[in-house]
Amino acid sequence: MTSTKREGDADDRLRIRQATLADIPSIIKVVRAVYPDLKPYTRAQLSGTLNRFPAGQLVAVKGEQVVGFSASFRLGEVLALTPHTWIEITGGGFAARHDENGEYLYGMEVCVHPDFRRYRIGRRLYQQRQQLVEAMNLKGIVFGGRIPTMGRRARRHGGPDAYFELLRNGQAKDPVLQFQRDSGFELLGLLPNYLPGEASTLGYASHMLWRNPRYTSMTPRENQSTRRQDRVRVVSVQFLQRGVSSFREFADNVAYFVDTVGGYQADFVCFPELMQLQLLSMHDSELTASEAVDALTSHREELDELFSDLAVRYNVNIIGGSYPLRQADGTVRNAAFVYLRDGSVHVQDKIHPTPSEANWWAVEGGDRLDVIQTDCGPIGVLICYDAEFPELARHLVDQGAMILFVPFCTDERQGYMRVRHCSQARAIENQCHVVMAGNVGNLPRVFNMDIQYAQSCILTPCDFPFARDGIAADTTPNVEAVAIADLSLAALREARQSGTVRNLRDRRLDLYQVRWLPPA
Repeated sequence: MTSTKREGDADDRLRIRQATLADIPSIIKVVRAVYPDLKPYTRAQLSGTLNRFPAGQLVAVKGEQVVGFSASFRLGEVLALTPHTWIEITGGGFAARHDENGEYLYGMEVCVHPDFRRYRIGRRLYQQRQQLVEAMNLKGIVFGGRIPTMGRRARRHGGPDAYFELLRNGQAKDPVLQFQRDSGFELLGLLPNYLPGEASTLGYASHMLWRNPRYTSMTPRENQSTRRQDRVRVVSVQFLQRGVSSFREFADNVAYFVDTVGGYQADFVCFPELMQLQLLSMHDSELTASEAVDALTSHREELDELFSDLAVRYNVNIIGGSYPLRQADGTVRNAAFVYLRDGSVHVQDKIHPTPSEANWWAVEGGDRLDVIQTDCGPIGVLICYDAEFPELARHLVDQGAMILFVPFCTDERQGYMRVRHCSQARAIENQCHVVMAGNVGNLPRVFNMDIQYAQSCILTPCDFPFARDGIAADTTPNVEAVAIADLSLAALREARQSGTVRNLRDRRLDLYQVRWLPPA
């Protein structure tokens, strides 16, 4: 039989595949269409679920259009079968409770675009989940199911509990609940306050369970998460600020360090905040604040070319410090640049300018804080003062970051110790690695670079899999140097699941959470 499909025609097949980060904008559109009265998932939340458990995130695609979405993660049996709310169990929508050794798959979301509901996409997504559970030899699937008829019918049937009993006994019908039961799920009970404020359900959900008929306790569960890199070699550069006569001289100073760490086959090298101010020493007199910002901004193109070329040539991801950069609208941001070894360039603005930055350079804070996807997993960047705000690190870790880079610039020991103590706290409370890189030396005729104090370091949580004092490596204070360490991501995952303390896992999400307000 000959196909009538012509070359160049769009492939209009319907298929289910694993979601990718590139699908996030399309997933948000689907969620908006399905829940027009609710806030959709943010980019940060979807990044968090994808980074934690890629195998559990699915999209239905018709042709090239994403028309359905399913999100899930693994949970231990006690958490999965105990009454809970959506916020508690999903960690605020980030799948933050994901347990790599969990016996159950938890269904966080299934939704299908209203224009495509005649294709039985919901059933296909449910079946794909069941196939994943069987392949991983998990005990089953658990989730909180919406009861859209609850808001309309509960009052006339004696209240939510009485109406739920009618549903359980088959004396009343809810289309969503009926679909789930037809798919092989059983009712465990009613979950009050599951989604508070949702009018159609009065906040209630049904606690649903599907038991894997092929589960056997004799077979080890197979982890179907994508294989992740364990060892990551990181380098922190304690950079000496000294006068230069040309951009070429500055470039040679930077290239020296990249060439050195390239010989050690490093995955990341981090340079300090404001290291680019060395370029201002080329001027014969001290510049005003506005002149300094414009001078640094004029170097952006050649700075990007320098660092990006070094990243690709030496096969290392570079956190290229930060500097005050004038934006297209005339405002000034302290911007950090991350140059990946695949040639891509990412920018992270400082969220909290210090009083000195605001007063001298008129620096304004940024409003986006996203993880940066690298070949070693997602990372986050907190520029100096930002490390002193615990909400920021938690937001990045919720998105999946396991390593935070803190380029800093401090003029005396008290300022340094603030950043150092806070960075160590971020490593402990988020069970992540933190890499600090600072400046030493001085620059005549350059404001704010007259004296420097730094002891750059690579920090870990304080628990048995890590260094005794939570320091993987550090430098001698106030001399040009590098700190190098091999960091284990597997040790972080182990500590988060079964460490002496489990800061992330033990959060009281029923009492508090970090919620990012700007659109993401």
